[in-house]
Amino acid sequence: MKRLLFALVLLVAPWGAFSAQATPVQTVTTPSGVTAYLLADPTLPIVSLSFILPGGAVSDPADRRGLATLASGLLDEGAGPYDSQAFRARLEDQAIELRFDAGRDSFSGSLKTTTATLEDAFALLRLALHEPRFDAEPVDRIRAQVMTAVRMGEADPQTLASKALFAAVFADSPYAFDEQGSEEGLRAITADDLRGFVRRQLVRQGLAIGVAGDITPEHLSALLERTFGDLPATGDQPPLPVPTPRLAGTTTVIDRDIPQSIALLAQGGLKREDADWQAAYVLNYILGGGGFNSRLMNEVREKRGLAYSVYSTLYPFRTVGLWLAGTATQNARLGESLAVMRAEWARMAESGPTDQELADAKTYLTGAWPLRFTSTEAVAAILASMRMTDLPADYIDRRNAEILALTTDDLRRVAKRLMTPDQLTAVVVGRPEGLPPAADPTAPAVR
Repeated sequence: MKRLLFALVLLVAPWGAFSAQATPVQTVTTPSGVTAYLLADPTLPIVSLSFILPGGAVSDPADRRGLATLASGLLDEGAGPYDSQAFRARLEDQAIELRFDAGRDSFSGSLKTTTATLEDAFALLRLALHEPRFDAEPVDRIRAQVMTAVRMGEADPQTLASKALFAAVFADSPYAFDEQGSEEGLRAITADDLRGFVRRQLVRQGLAIGVAGDITPEHLSALLERTFGDLPATGDQPPLPVPTPRLAGTTTVIDRDIPQSIALLAQGGLKREDADWQAAYVLNYILGGGGFNSRLMNEVREKRGLAYSVYSTLYPFRTVGLWLAGTATQNARLGESLAVMRAEWARMAESGPTDQELADAKTYLTGAWPLRFTSTEAVAAILASMRMTDLPADYIDRRNAEILALTTDDLRRVAKRLMTPDQLTAVVVGRPEGLPPAADPTAPAVR
């Protein structure tokens, strides 16, 4: 019954955007210097923590691609005195959610618990970070799962297009390689490799933490100190690479006998810390990030019926940014779809948005902002991202004002600064028709 009650609390407890009892975001710093943003709210007996570290797949050794991903799947598969089954049982018996994830240039973790099991939840997180076991059985089991995912990705057109685009844009940079790694790399990874990953990557340098829920700053400080305070200050991992994207404006076709082609496009973007981020974010919303309100959707789907979906999105990494777009449609319509997308890209670069488009974007983006804060885990993740990108503690309150202050001249300036339609580099998976003769039929190596 106790387990059921805990599970029900976590299952049915949405978190209002901000309850009346919520305090402003506070900065909590422990004696050893571990710092977190905290949004405390006693409305419900739930606490969520999210943390982000630099590193991830770009730090994988060349002959161990997939190391960060494999480690992320194993940190909660046995630690300290508990083997995999015992560790998982302690989590499940108390309805504690503990997860780790490896991104292309980041490594992250999240914890969600009720206040009744708060101490035990942080103790288990500490064990996972400090004393992971990497026993043979879970290593083999999780390795097999990741390798299966790699094989399935090789048959999935969307995954194949994504891998090929990053391979083409980032060439020999570690950013060219997929987070899941390769079967060869995964097969070569040993328990010692995983322990080496922990020594190098799980350090306090660059650690960004966000916490939300029913906890005081004093209590959180004590828990953070016990959990993260004695991690090594720094590791011996090299700095993140700073790649220069190769964007030649080419279109590469990967031949697959499928009825619908998948197309992904990329041009240079910007990092989240860039002073023009908000303007670029709104610009992208108008171009292709706003779903049925976007120009690309209107021109490609609504006016011409060329494709069911089409979009664009900013894609910031820690050291470099991309601006991506994509569509999927019948082979016979792919060529015209890409031509319309490129034309709209060029039109936005040349003229920017209209006053009405900007007004509509402001209405939606500011009105939808509170919907990002519907759970403690969502808030904790946002706070961790704010710490990672050096945004101030009051960013949540000031963000809408920044959006509302933008003018069409701001967006036109940023469009001219960032948008390079001649450099839009595309990868198409399928048997598309109507592409220009210059389309390169030779696929880049997919890693």
